[in-house]
Formats: sequence, C-alpha cells, structure tokens
Amino acid sequence: MKKFINSPSNFVEETMEGILLAWPNQLKAVDKEKRILEASYTLFTTKGINNTSIQDIVENAGIAKGTFYLYFKDKYDLQEKLITKLSHDLFNKAMLSVKEKNISKFDDQIIAIIDYVIDSLVKKPELTSLISKDLSLGVYYSDKLTKIVDSDEIGLFETFIAKVKEHNIKMENPEVTLFMIIELVSSTGFSSIINKVPLPIDKFKPYLYDAIRKLLK
Repeated sequence: MKKFINSPSNFVEETMEGILLAWPNQLKAVDKEKRILEASYTLFTTKGINNTSIQDIVENAGIAKGTFYLYFKDKYDLQEKLITKLSHDLFNKAMLSVKEKNISKFDDQIIAIIDYVIDSLVKKPELTSLISKDLSLGVYYSDKLTKIVDSDEIGLFETFIAKVKEHNIKMENPEVTLFMIIELVSSTGFSSIINKVPLPIDKFKPYLYDAIRKLLK
C-alpha cells in the first residue's frame, strides 16, 4: 500500500484544493494528528467510512496504532473532527475571498460567503458527501480543533456577530439567525448538490439566497 505520508503536499493540493494548505509540506513527527486527518480524508472519500478501518488509517498515515488513540476515541470521533476542520477552513477561505472583494452591504457579504462555500462543494462532490449536512460543525464546534486550527483565527461565528454590531443591525438573536442560515444551507444545499432536489443547485440558489436575505432583515 502506498502510504499517504510520502506525498502530503500532493494530497493537500490535488484532493482539497488548498482547504488544508495551512498544513506544512513536510510533516514532522509532532504533526501526527494532522497526518491521521489527512489519511482519513483520503480513505473516507475513496473507500467510505464504513469500509475504512483504524488499521487502514494508521498504515496510510505511517503511525503506530496506539498513537491513533492518543488523539481520537474511535474512527467516528475522527470523522467528526475531520468534518469540523474541513468546514471550518472552508468558511474561513470564503470569508477571505469576500474580504478581498470589498463588498459593503452586510447581506451581500453573507450571500457571497455562502455562494463561495456552495461553489466549492459543487467542485468537490467527494467533499460534499463527506461533510454531508454537517457544515455547522465548523462554525460552532471549532473548539475541538485546538491543535489543528490557528488560535488567532476568527471564525464565521465571531465575524457574523461583529458584523451585526458594526452595521448596527437590529437583530433579536444573531446567534440563532446564523445557526438557521447555516443549517438551511447545509441541509437544502446538500440535497440540491447531490440529489438535485428540489432543483439543481444553480436553479435553487435564488430561492436559497432570498430566504437567507429574509432571515437577515
């Protein structure tokens, strides 16, 4: 079996299009948790989670099996943290992209962030299938990623709350509003991208974005 650890940079660039580019090209021994996450992404998106064993993961990552349990309880704990990492990074890349466009209106900023996320998922159906309807993990549970997320990063949740205050928007409960938006995008977006229900994503976007704008009023 070809071990993933022999070509980490290829994995990052070819399978995730930069979502994990923050990870160094030459992984050191102290980066075992990241190696496990990278290996699990490769295996989960090719073999499926049910068909991937912990032994498969540790062999692909080039680590001892006992090392796995220093970081994760089981492969389902690993799955949750991997999805959290992927969605967290995806939203952060979306926010960076929108920041570079200098969009002034708050609702346009949010729509642009969501549009970036959706387009990224469309380009990577294996990523969409892995994240499934769990985009909110990267917004609300990034505290699980203490070792693999820069402590100085400001996520979507903090950014959204700050923007509501900055634009002096009268919103009764920003936290609940953001949760509703992310869950709406996650659930309906997944169905539209994967199953084309109720419409293919390009035709569904206007309805989705109109609903989001109404939530932001």
